[in-house]
Amino acid sequence: MSGRSILKRIDWLTVLIYLSLVLIGWSNIYSSTFTEEQNSLFDFGTLHGKQLFFIGVSFVAILLVMSLEVNFYERFSSVFYLISILTLLGLFVFGKTIAGATSWYNLGFMNFQPSELAKITTALALAKYLSDIQTDIKRRKDQLYAILIILIPAILIIPQPDPGSALVFFALMFVIFREGLPLFYLGIVCTGILVFIMTLMFGTIWIAIGLTLLIILVYALKRKSFKIPVIPLTLVSITIILLSLSVNFVFTNIFEQRHRDRFSLWLRLEKDPSKLEEIRKNIGYNTYQSEKAIESGGFFGKGFLEGTRTKGDFVPEQHTDYIFSTVGEEWGFLGTATVILLFSLLFLRLVSLAERQKNGFARMYGYGVISVLFIHYFINIGMVIGVLPTIGIPLPFFSYGGSGLLFFTILLFIFLKMDTNRLKESI
Repeated sequence: MSGRSILKRIDWLTVLIYLSLVLIGWSNIYSSTFTEEQNSLFDFGTLHGKQLFFIGVSFVAILLVMSLEVNFYERFSSVFYLISILTLLGLFVFGKTIAGATSWYNLGFMNFQPSELAKITTALALAKYLSDIQTDIKRRKDQLYAILIILIPAILIIPQPDPGSALVFFALMFVIFREGLPLFYLGIVCTGILVFIMTLMFGTIWIAIGLTLLIILVYALKRKSFKIPVIPLTLVSITIILLSLSVNFVFTNIFEQRHRDRFSLWLRLEKDPSKLEEIRKNIGYNTYQSEKAIESGGFFGKGFLEGTRTKGDFVPEQHTDYIFSTVGEEWGFLGTATVILLFSLLFLRLVSLAERQKNGFARMYGYGVISVLFIHYFINIGMVIGVLPTIGIPLPFFSYGGSGLLFFTILLFIFLKMDTNRLKESI
């Protein structure tokens, strides 16, 4: 396909949203790292200068991605996936530790996080496998293989430890559900999450009491014509109790103290209001300060470079995971609503693009892109405003980070390249 044809067929609405997010993100990185001594826009020794450099690198990557044939991504998807798995394994030997996680390679001019590459290659490999079987994913063997494609990189990332990045891979399960995986599996996942949360909040004893009462109720109702099998329900209840018993062991012996503290804060396990407030100011300091920064912005915000909490470095990591708090303080409700609107438009547009693909591989990869971007967006915003525990994953196209911006860009524009080759025209 010629360059002129690509320019004509590329989805410019998505490109415009992408550019808007990158520009707004960079301006807020500049604001959150601004000092009187380092105020040059093009000083590549500053954080905003480095991000500007990687914006340029990302634009070069876009040209490369769009110049390759669409079949290239499908043909070599398995090779890319294998390479990313090897880079994840290599971290155990050659990895660099940053903020307590051995998740990086030091390349000299930049730190490379292979989990970012793995998100792209896993989405490609999953789309390739699902498109190859060319049927609804009903066979247990197909289901197992598809889930393993997701599990392998996630399992390698968890012990780094980087549970936040590992969680992103599980979002790719949405692609499998879209292609026909029975909702029974979603029920299992939701039940496991619910048991985990309920155990931490109420303990195993109350879960056991509740399940016992449920079995008694079902047994009583069964006599009045209800056809609910008691024995399978009893076995499921026993499994839930065993799972609940394992929660305390995992929470105490496998989770690090920082992870336990975050869940304790999120679930409000401390009942004393004064102690809870103290925990928020200490254990949840980042989130506490982030909430205060957003609250202080009001409706219109304080103005560009006028954020007092931003200038005072009240919010740690404000240019990375907590960049959204800068938007809230300096641009207020109008700014945060604009950013949320842009992301919402991006997701809606990507769903529309995915649904108009006649090629199964392109459609499935499109939903993989949506899954990865949405889980990042959902968790990051939820974390910053305090409704989710601090997990530590960036806001796509927005947070500071060269490798993050580069690979999010590649992830998105591979799909836009596939869309230029669509057989079904948009309506």
